[in-house]
Amino acid sequence: MDFRLGDEAEQLRHDIQLFLDDLLTDDVEAEIYRSGVSHHPGYVSGMIEHGWFAGNWSKELGGAGLDPTSQMVVQEELGRREAPMNASSVSTMVAKALRAHGTDQMRSEIVPSILRGETICVLGFTEPECGSDVANAQTRAVRDGDHWVINGSKMFTTNAHIGDYVYLLTRSNVEVSKHRGLTTFLVPLDDPGIEVQAVYTLSGERTNIVYLNDVRVADAARIGEVDGGWQVLTSSLVDEQSASFAPWLIRLLEEVEAWAVETGRHDDPDVQERIGRARAEAEVALLLRRRCTWMDEAGIPRGIEGPMAKLFSSESLTRAAQDLFDLVGPDALRSFLDPTAPRAGRIEYLMRFSLGTTIYAGTSEVQRTMIAQRGLGLPR
Repeated sequence: MDFRLGDEAEQLRHDIQLFLDDLLTDDVEAEIYRSGVSHHPGYVSGMIEHGWFAGNWSKELGGAGLDPTSQMVVQEELGRREAPMNASSVSTMVAKALRAHGTDQMRSEIVPSILRGETICVLGFTEPECGSDVANAQTRAVRDGDHWVINGSKMFTTNAHIGDYVYLLTRSNVEVSKHRGLTTFLVPLDDPGIEVQAVYTLSGERTNIVYLNDVRVADAARIGEVDGGWQVLTSSLVDEQSASFAPWLIRLLEEVEAWAVETGRHDDPDVQERIGRARAEAEVALLLRRRCTWMDEAGIPRGIEGPMAKLFSSESLTRAAQDLFDLVGPDALRSFLDPTAPRAGRIEYLMRFSLGTTIYAGTSEVQRTMIAQRGLGLPR
């Protein structure tokens, strides 16, 4: 592996930084934080204008045609600056599933609309009683002629209150094992049988719980084969399983290092030790994710490398956030947007944000299970 990214990739990084500097003014950051919604029309239109939206899609399919390294650079900078990318990144992930498993109408109408930034899709996988065991979904889909009737609820449906469709995992067959009785649908969120209620996380993010009460959808809304939802779902989650929180850790380090300089504590051995330890883990987290990109470019199938990158990055971010929060001391309790808070309160915010990252994209327990079974050959 060549650890150098090259001049072209670094120029792209510089261009993205300039774009985000212009977009993410103090007012915009405050607006996004107070709303709890990781979405902003100016971000979407700007990404499309620069050709970075759906970056890893080919130009023929409506994307930017970026190579894996360039797309990785884009994602690193978006994460480091906490760009409002959740709605668009999930929507393009759903678009990949629709292109691979959806109907002709989905591929010809909905996918292009997503790539134009006009349609927002959300994930409807997790349920209140199932947690990380997604395959244990109990939301029922019952066939009724050319339609299906769906009843149940979904948790952590982020952006459902502003979304157009939910990519929904349902239980369509109770007579077979849990992985074999699932079917996926693309369900309009304006259906009268759908109710969306807000749920706020510790970090201030708004997510939702979605209730589905006798929701009728045509069979044309089905994605993939009946009872073949697990195969559709797992093909969609390859990218999510290699999610990395290294950029957020780097942002935290930048804020704490600036605090150390501003307070004159940059020569304190304790400060240097803690920052040095976190910086070393940030480098490892960054390189674990870059290894996934290198494998993509080399045509090497990924196995446990994605889960390893996600697991290490989220847990190292959590460790560093707790340690550096303790280092800053009582002042670190002053929250984001408090004008008296060190570094505008971003240290406090990143501490809260870090705690959820061991759940996002699959809990640490799920990641360890995949590593144990796929990488070490351990039994289920």
